[in-house]
Amino acid sequence: MKTKRKKGILREYAEAIIVALLLALIIRAFVVQAFKIPSGSMIPTLLIGDHILVTKFIYGTKLPFVDDKVLVFREPRRGDIIVFRYPKDSKRDFIKRVIGVGGDVVEGRNKQIYVNGKLLDEPYVQHTDTDLRPIGKDVRDNFGPIYVPKGKLFVMGDNRDQSYDSRYWGFVNLKDVKGKAFIIYWSWDSERHLPRFNRIGRLVR
Repeated sequence: MKTKRKKGILREYAEAIIVALLLALIIRAFVVQAFKIPSGSMIPTLLIGDHILVTKFIYGTKLPFVDDKVLVFREPRRGDIIVFRYPKDSKRDFIKRVIGVGGDVVEGRNKQIYVNGKLLDEPYVQHTDTDLRPIGKDVRDNFGPIYVPKGKLFVMGDNRDQSYDSRYWGFVNLKDVKGKAFIIYWSWDSERHLPRFNRIGRLVR
């Protein structure tokens, strides 16, 4: 009797662990996923060492072995901060802000961004270099106009002078977008070796 009871308890524990693992995998694949910010391209919005949650379902659910997404609530909009597969290496994830969507025309003039001919209001942007790089020399400060094809996104980092983004490597495919950055749930300052408590719980905007 004791042996049977022990086996029954072990089986219950095993079943509970399996169910928990399956739920965790489902949540990670379709609902929300955690990411750590490794670089400073999104400063001041996101700092190195910020840990964020990304909502995956808002832009639709990607089923295994299928390119198209299902249950799409909406597509990425200008201003959204998104996590996506880096177009040059699908094994890497990048995080940037959406500047242009399909059908938009994006242009950079002396560090200012114009979308469809209108100056974009960007209170979140940081510039660390006062030098202006002329057209033809570098696309950092002057580029375009660039037409964004349907099904593509033009993205840029908020740390505008220190970001490797669509200005250099082109567009993001909608199908490669993993989700929308939602909230900072933990932040660690590796230089001071201290947590940034004032950032925990901050919404990503």
